[in-house]
Amino acid sequence: MEITFLGTGVAIPQKNRVQSGILVRLDEKPLLIDCGSGVLNRFPEAGVSHTDVDTVLLSHLHLDHVADLHPLIKANWLRGNTSMKVYGPEGTEEWFSKVIDAYEYLQEEVDVDVIELAPGKEFTPEGFDCEISCTAAAHSVPTLAYRVTGEDGEFVYSADTEPSRDVMDLASEADLLIHECSFPSDMKVTNHTTPSSLADILEEYNNEIGSICLTHFYPEMRGHEREAVHRLKGYFEGNVILAEDLMKLEL
Repeated sequence: MEITFLGTGVAIPQKNRVQSGILVRLDEKPLLIDCGSGVLNRFPEAGVSHTDVDTVLLSHLHLDHVADLHPLIKANWLRGNTSMKVYGPEGTEEWFSKVIDAYEYLQEEVDVDVIELAPGKEFTPEGFDCEISCTAAAHSVPTLAYRVTGEDGEFVYSADTEPSRDVMDLASEADLLIHECSFPSDMKVTNHTTPSSLADILEEYNNEIGSICLTHFYPEMRGHEREAVHRLKGYFEGNVILAEDLMKLEL
């Protein structure tokens, strides 16, 4: 299982960080998790054809996680691929339909199957040899954290969230937890995570998770990345990794 971080940033533009997107290769078949602005243009840089993607998991419907989904569908159509399955939380079908209704020419040409998921759902996407489960994250809109389990390992993607026991329970015994770390420790925030707030809950799960990879960095985090690693290492024995755009991890 190979994980490529196509985008590790947020809605605010930053050098070398586009918005959220993670590409997972399972037996050479790619699964895309989130598709924020800039993610589509990362495909050639990552050495992956966008036309190989026919399955997308959306964590939630904020623009920095979904803005490039319809452009991806159009790009695939222009290269002869018209089918796509999109999984997401409550409200995904209504949102998708409203956006694509603005582009009648595209609506008539593509076959997109939108599947809404409730927290606790377990499923295997068509064509994949893996199991996926989800739970509710602690964010401002309905948001799902995902656990992907394949033959070579398993990881959890927290999505946007405050530190959450539901998310941490989902990550129990996983090889890797990809967790957002939006702001530095000295900032008081809601709906997101700081190194200190993550450390507080991580201590309870220290021996249950293999490694942690931090992502979803706001500009305020610039210059505080190593401080975040040091903070978490005081509570966690595994590796703490800082995600960068186009970085690859293998399980």
